[in-house]
Amino acid sequence: MQYDLLVHNIGQLILPKETTAPLKGEEMKQLMIMENAAFAVKSGTIAWIGSNDEATHIKPLKRINAQKKVVSPGLVDPHTHLVFGGSREHELALKQRGVPYLEILAKGGGILSTVEATRMASEEELYEKASFHLNRFLSYGVTTLEAKSGYGLDPETELKQLQVVKRLQEKFPVSIVSTFLGPHAIPPTYKGNEDEFLEKMVELLDHVRNENLAEFADIFCETGVFSLQQSKYFLQKAKEKGFGLKIHADEIDSLGGTELAVELGATSADHLVAASNKAINMLSTSNTIAVLLPGTTFYLGKDTYARAREMIDEGAAVALATDYNPGSCVTENLQLIMSLAALKLKMTPEEIWNAVTVNAAFAIGKGEEAGTLTVGKKANFVIWDIPNYLYLPYHFGVNHTNSVYIEGTRVWRRNDNV
Repeated sequence: MQYDLLVHNIGQLILPKETTAPLKGEEMKQLMIMENAAFAVKSGTIAWIGSNDEATHIKPLKRINAQKKVVSPGLVDPHTHLVFGGSREHELALKQRGVPYLEILAKGGGILSTVEATRMASEEELYEKASFHLNRFLSYGVTTLEAKSGYGLDPETELKQLQVVKRLQEKFPVSIVSTFLGPHAIPPTYKGNEDEFLEKMVELLDHVRNENLAEFADIFCETGVFSLQQSKYFLQKAKEKGFGLKIHADEIDSLGGTELAVELGATSADHLVAASNKAINMLSTSNTIAVLLPGTTFYLGKDTYARAREMIDEGAAVALATDYNPGSCVTENLQLIMSLAALKLKMTPEEIWNAVTVNAAFAIGKGEEAGTLTVGKKANFVIWDIPNYLYLPYHFGVNHTNSVYIEGTRVWRRNDNV
């Protein structure tokens, strides 16, 4: 066979297990590391994987000498708020002075500030802004990600956000999964009439589905936002209309959002800082993935992180994400999240790599096409400037990406060393 590309002289090739379901518990500790490896690409897919010695007979159209670097599947970020207007850097000083969030909110700041900026921005302005940040995600090795709406809180702006995501999908090589998060917060005009607002979001589901603007539906189940009962109502309606389910659950208070996710067969439950023992036990008996967001806990200055160690030891499936957003986690750096997972969530390097590849892919319905490097799968991979796979979580706060490839084509490069 005439291969299009041969990547050879790989120091370590990271090969998460090919599976039909997310890795759970002990499985997350298993990560195949192939030394002195090589692989070949044909028509954008992996066509052969073997040793560097075996590759000597291959005569491809193009070669990449990995120079003994580490190569992994492209990273997957399963929870981002990619499209929004404005920014909120002025609020950081207020937070440092101890000004309560509710006071910031009362003055038009907080999420309401972002909602106003998103409503005022044109679709083109939102597209240009999101494009900048999407390119930054790519530079950190992310080749697949999820993007939520949720900063419109009205039909027109929610659809505008989702339309921007659709345009990004068409323009960029990165694979983007779209999530409708209309019930992200309660608009001030609906205080006391939360059910009326929720009904408007339910009505919007049909339009979103008919226009193919989102694969998933999500809701923020939390004290002061949407109750467990309201969340169940919305998610049941979304499920009836064919959406995959996600939920912002148990971030601050243990309301039972994680248990609800398992009950409804949600693809993922996200945040889970306050998830109960019962919730962790239920996760371990399901394929609902716990998407943990340690960057948010870090940015908000909280002391308590999600109990990843207990979740994995109990047998749950865990994924990691940035939660990139303008208010509570302003970073596109999934590598930094990997370091926080090691330092704050006490996850092992093997668990971390699985959590940002194979499990993250399953958390957004992309398990069959992203997150692993196997013959027949898309050749989405990253070459890293690190000596071994243990090094990336260890050396934090910098970008270790050397180059990024999607379907065998280089889409980002740090320098000309490769």
